[in-house]
Amino acid sequence: MELIQKTAAQLHQLLRDREITAAEITDAVFAQIAACEPQVQSYLALTEESARKTAALVDEKLAAGEELPPLAGIPIAVKDNLCTEGVTTTCASKMLYNFVPPYSATVVKKVEENLLPITGKVNLDEFAMGSSCENSHFQKTHNPHDLSRVPGGSSGGSAASVAAGEAVLALGSDTGGSIRQPASFCGIVGLKPTYGAVSRYGLVAFASSLDQVGPMARSCEDTAMLFSAISGADEMDATSCDRGHRADYRDYLARDVKGMTIGIPKEYFGEGIDEEVSAAVMQAAEVFRSLGAQVKEVSLPSSPHALSAYYIISSAEASSNLARFDGVKYGYRSEHYQNLQEMYVNTRTEGFGAEVKRRIMLGTYVLSSGYFDAYYKKGKAFQSALCAEFDACFADCDFLLTPTVPQTAFKLGENIDDPVKMYKSDICTVPVNIAGLPALAMPCGRDRQGLPIGMQLIGPHFGEDVLLSAGHRYEQATGYQFTVPAIASK
Repeated sequence: MELIQKTAAQLHQLLRDREITAAEITDAVFAQIAACEPQVQSYLALTEESARKTAALVDEKLAAGEELPPLAGIPIAVKDNLCTEGVTTTCASKMLYNFVPPYSATVVKKVEENLLPITGKVNLDEFAMGSSCENSHFQKTHNPHDLSRVPGGSSGGSAASVAAGEAVLALGSDTGGSIRQPASFCGIVGLKPTYGAVSRYGLVAFASSLDQVGPMARSCEDTAMLFSAISGADEMDATSCDRGHRADYRDYLARDVKGMTIGIPKEYFGEGIDEEVSAAVMQAAEVFRSLGAQVKEVSLPSSPHALSAYYIISSAEASSNLARFDGVKYGYRSEHYQNLQEMYVNTRTEGFGAEVKRRIMLGTYVLSSGYFDAYYKKGKAFQSALCAEFDACFADCDFLLTPTVPQTAFKLGENIDDPVKMYKSDICTVPVNIAGLPALAMPCGRDRQGLPIGMQLIGPHFGEDVLLSAGHRYEQATGYQFTVPAIASK
């Protein structure tokens, strides 16, 4: 249990000092999975055999005195919309229930090259469309802090696995908050990188202009270590680049926040934001002030409209991206059809869940003749306006501080029948994706029920170093320490 409570950085040091072995870490993680998975339900597939082989290889290299990557031997979970060669990649959908990719995503290859044992593929909202991890075709993942509540989404399985001690690190993807929102609900750290900072090759596309792969971890130092391993340009992804890339982002963690200016966007603290959440984030601002930072109010007047623009843009791109799933080449195919047209229709009707169908129909509508100019074109114009507002803020501020989510984790089933209410949980996170900016979600307190509250640090393009250093200083100032919660229903 002691190993389960430690961060990746602590485990790395213990490995270097030969106080533990990679096999012991892996054993501890799989023991925790065996104990907690029936309640938490994070995993869709376990890869125990390959994980143990990787751990054994790490131990062999350590015994031989070889210099290893910082995260070698640290178990990691992979969101099930990232392709893994020889292992099913379902996107939590009936449509891909039997899909085994012939190749691995670039980030998965980088994880393997850095000798991290991959524990398995974890649950998500179907095709990453959702905010609660309740839209999975296979199972509902539970929040380890309260099993009656959601872990957030779409990377709910990634967040829950780290929070429950079923993995030390995890890979997630973020289209409108899908790393940051579950990180907030589960009390861990999640980084949505700058668009292009991490390769998307091998990520099953939802909305290609918004999607971004990112790290989820137990501390800002762990997040910096994993981000260092997965970021950088990739010839297989033309949108990726090396701008701002550093070999080891831990080099920036000692940077002081003294003299920095932190912007507090007033639009993020209005109606709909829970009072306890607002109070916790403002208290975090006071911590930064005590560390020598200047805190000032700023304005992003277009941000209240970001949610509408996001669902227009993302649904339109989803409609286009998901057109490939038709039962012809791979994945699910209906058994009931008389001709090609019926095969297409029945396959997509039976293979997609309700939320995915909802977004495909919305996206097809806004792209249709007569409505393209009224909706999608205006959504893209809004994107430019919002980017200009963020640029104006960063002319005077080093980073912005906001809530991550308007409230703490809600009950399973509470919002599932109200799509609009569910969508509103993304109101604080979607502007970042529209603008292509980096943002870090991390714990900043708990509510009256003991549920984690998360704050969001938003930086300028390729400003991950600023966010990680500021987050690390906050952790040091508050004495924050990751703790695996007692897995018990409340």
